[in-house]
Amino acid sequence: MPIGLGKARLLSVAIGSDALILDRVHKFFQIEIQGWHGGEFVPVTPFFNYVLVWNPGVSYSLLVGVPKALIYLVIGMAAALLLLWWWRAARFLTLLGLAFCLFGAASNFIDRLIYGAVADFFHFHWGAWSFYVFNVADMGITLGAILLIGDLIFSPPERKA
Repeated sequence: MPIGLGKARLLSVAIGSDALILDRVHKFFQIEIQGWHGGEFVPVTPFFNYVLVWNPGVSYSLLVGVPKALIYLVIGMAAALLLLWWWRAARFLTLLGLAFCLFGAASNFIDRLIYGAVADFFHFHWGAWSFYVFNVADMGITLGAILLIGDLIFSPPERKA
């Protein structure tokens, strides 16, 4: 039995907000409790390091050096479009994917307000190849994108009245 749209929205918020909550708790522990400031480096495996890197740009350090007001404008416009999409969505998978994206982005935005940059911790690499450094909020955003792609591929198209 399908759940109603209102309950689906609430459930998407309840689950998607975990990206924000877990990210904030993780960052609070590492920065405020452990006292990390940036540049810390803990090799965990031959292909994974636990580090603290500050990203003043957006994804993949794009827009580094661009005035913060412009970065905030881009983030605000993207968030507004995602929120509008979330409000108009009728399928739970779409709602959940967008909630993960929105709450993950919100946590990274909180970093910008508090620290002036986003705190990233997880670094995968292999030899000279390096995957970008990311955080729990980025994992939520990525999970949201995967859910949206899955919804696009596997859900039947919505019928117009």
